Amino acid sequence: MFITGAFISHSCWEEWIIFFENKRYKTIAPPWPYKNETSETLRQHPNPKIAAMRLNDVLNYYIEIIEKLPEKPILIGHSYGGLLTQLLLQKDLGYAGICINSIPPGNLTYFNFSLHRKIWSTLGFFNSKEKTNLISFKKWQYHLANHMFFEEQKETYEKLVIPESQFIFCDIFSDSAKIDFKKKHAPLLFLAGSEDNFVPASIQRSNFKKYKNIHSITCYKEFQNSNHLVLKQYHWETIAEFIAECLEKIG
Repeated sequence: MFITGAFISHSCWEEWIIFFENKRYKTIAPPWPYKNETSETLRQHPNPKIAAMRLNDVLNYYIEIIEKLPEKPILIGHSYGGLLTQLLLQKDLGYAGICINSIPPGNLTYFNFSLHRKIWSTLGFFNSKEKTNLISFKKWQYHLANHMFFEEQKETYEKLVIPESQFIFCDIFSDSAKIDFKKKHAPLLFLAGSEDNFVPASIQRSNFKKYKNIHSITCYKEFQNSNHLVLKQYHWETIAEFIAECLEKIG
């Protein structure tokens, strides 16, 4: 199961779905609630219900999907989807978890003022919480799509960016986003990017190092020249292949 991040369309997984289905995995990449439309449609006519979405709403949505599956899925989450992956594994709802450039849990971010500034500068601290928010192209270029050609930045922005709830980001710093790092869990892999301007590799390492259960597998890998939007970078297939090899080892 591919778990999408905030303010990004689930279509970001298109190539990844083909890659893993060619390796005989069955895949699903559910859109977040109220986001099963094209990016263009959502930007022009955003569902007003998106603005009220909270972390627990999205988490419970994925729990409901997983509970209907015939077996526990492998969870691959990007950005906010990485945080959701951690929370789902904490509930023992995944066979394994891969967190790509994961937003860290609440008990790791509360005193991280640098991350606070990045999040609020990206969305706009004074934006109304009653309306959906949209990341600007300039901030997309710097925070997510750095180290990409301008044409790629523009193409990915037009294809992927969708409106988001500001509450979703407020909840990162709440109890709902906390992890019990001592609890036993399924195998968990953290992937970081050396050029990630939004969630730097140092935060990914801190997230990984917090896990303390000696009976659980937790791994970390940093990829060079990788930004936050690594799913769409030129070397995405190298990273997907690394994940596939790791899954074979634990399988």
